[in-house]
Amino acid sequence: MNSFVCATCGETHEGMPTDSGWTLPDEVWSLPGNRRSSEARFNADLCEFGDRRFIRCVLQLPFKEQPGSYAWGPWVELSPQHYARYVELYDRDGSAEPMVPGTLANEFPTYPSTLGLPVMVQFQGSSARPSVHVAADATHPLAAEQAEGIGNARYHDFLVATGAIDED
Repeated sequence: MNSFVCATCGETHEGMPTDSGWTLPDEVWSLPGNRRSSEARFNADLCEFGDRRFIRCVLQLPFKEQPGSYAWGPWVELSPQHYARYVELYDRDGSAEPMVPGTLANEFPTYPSTLGLPVMVQFQGSSARPSVHVAADATHPLAAEQAEGIGNARYHDFLVATGAIDED
């Protein structure tokens, strides 16, 4: 595979995809369409569902055998106070803010359950989604891969699991 058509922008890009994300938190996405639109308020970056608050983030896994990283685009549930602060800083640079706790709101393919996994979130500048960090001392494999990186075989697993390539 020398190029792919991006599902987000519709453009053709060279190489293989190096990211994958979710449209909404799993619990919200699982609602039938009519309930989803009446019970949740959301856009590409923010989601409010009842008294729960979510933001779209980026979790980077560095490559070991090539430059760059693989980026997951999960939703993270924040407390109402941290969500309000994020919204307040949405169009400004929040990168100097202290990290805030949250929990992953999506199941990542190829991993043991990630739903509810505790993470820390670092707000970024106005043109970048917040970054997600799994505690380096956490026992979840996602923590180890974020700290140590992933090899090409693991990258291949992601491409297959996300439907970017066939398993053949």
